[in-house]
Amino acid sequence: MNKKLLGYRAFGLFFTIFRVFPVNRNKAFLIATHDCGPEGNIALAARAIQKRRPNMRFVRMTKNDKVSNPFSFFVVKAFHMATSGIILLDNTFMPMAFTPVSKKTKVIQLWHGTGTIKKFGMDSDVEEVAGIAGMGNRRLTWLTVNGPRTKKQYATAFGVSPDRIRMTGLPRTDLMLDEATLKLKKRAFFERYRSRIGEPEKHRYVLYAPTFRDEALATGKPQLMLDIRRLLQELPEDVILMLRFHPAVAKQFSESYFRKEISGAQRARVFDVSGYDGVATLLSVADVLVTDYSSIVFEYAVLKRPMIFYAYDLECFRENGRNFYESYEDFVPGPVVKEEEGLIRELKQALASDDMPENGCSDRIETFLAENFRRIDGHASDRVAALALGIKKREFGNPKRKSRQD
Repeated sequence: MNKKLLGYRAFGLFFTIFRVFPVNRNKAFLIATHDCGPEGNIALAARAIQKRRPNMRFVRMTKNDKVSNPFSFFVVKAFHMATSGIILLDNTFMPMAFTPVSKKTKVIQLWHGTGTIKKFGMDSDVEEVAGIAGMGNRRLTWLTVNGPRTKKQYATAFGVSPDRIRMTGLPRTDLMLDEATLKLKKRAFFERYRSRIGEPEKHRYVLYAPTFRDEALATGKPQLMLDIRRLLQELPEDVILMLRFHPAVAKQFSESYFRKEISGAQRARVFDVSGYDGVATLLSVADVLVTDYSSIVFEYAVLKRPMIFYAYDLECFRENGRNFYESYEDFVPGPVVKEEEGLIRELKQALASDDMPENGCSDRIETFLAENFRRIDGHASDRVAALALGIKKREFGNPKRKSRQD
């Protein structure tokens, strides 16, 4: 038995012991091991829950909770999880395979991706990992998604019955529609970088947010397939490049890495925002998004701004990697390029548009939104809270408005 599996079983053992204590309906256990920030699905859902039940107590588990602190991890966290009336997750929590959750507890998976392009979960994991994850997924009361297409995909990715999947929408989408809050968050972002570039409001921003590759995780040596020096030379001088790497590989790309790759004059134009606590803020700042197979496109599409898909390894990813749920080129809401020349060309075109970013919406983005979101109304957090608290639909929102069963 490997060490990880031993750890999963040990957590499950303590959890089982603590099941002798009663479940507290006014306590929620939040497993935010992907995004523990204030703009994550977990935090936003918790805020909506507390609005409806002010005396709710929240106990959090984040990626900073390590097995290296055994008392806190195996005893304290297991106790609170076993005695909580609500459990929210934004990632796979492998010990859940060995935690016999009470029937009085509602377990809701708020997956950190607002949708998916590439295959994941049980559709891509190796057999042993998929088996343990599948055992844990059987504990789920509900799995939340944006629309019918994602519902179908998540049913196989999580190995759960479609009748346990609810099209509530994801809380992070609400934040993308909250113009007043995003305005304040943008102002805070600009203040943070004011000493570095003088007048940040006068700059334009390109966000490059690629996903990780499985082989990079295996080798521990991810590669940045982008000549930043050349890119900055080709783009107007007022353009800032923000780099947001997936948490799985972000540590390998640090400020010191970029200091070696970029000359002094260009360093001020490159922001490593991998550790910035707020994806929604970064998306609101970005005038153009460059990505590949990341689910970040679903949230950015709500803003209706230009997106470019830099898929330099498309054939390899399709044939030897995870592959996709849909035809990649037909599915993504923007031009697909495979070489830097094409990326530079598309970026220049997007940045040259007089209507960008407010009116940078294309028919392709509108079609993407219509096909992937059942509704975009700013009330996904309310629906998730209602699901967690067992509140009927007529008790929140517009009671006169009828909607079909989720």
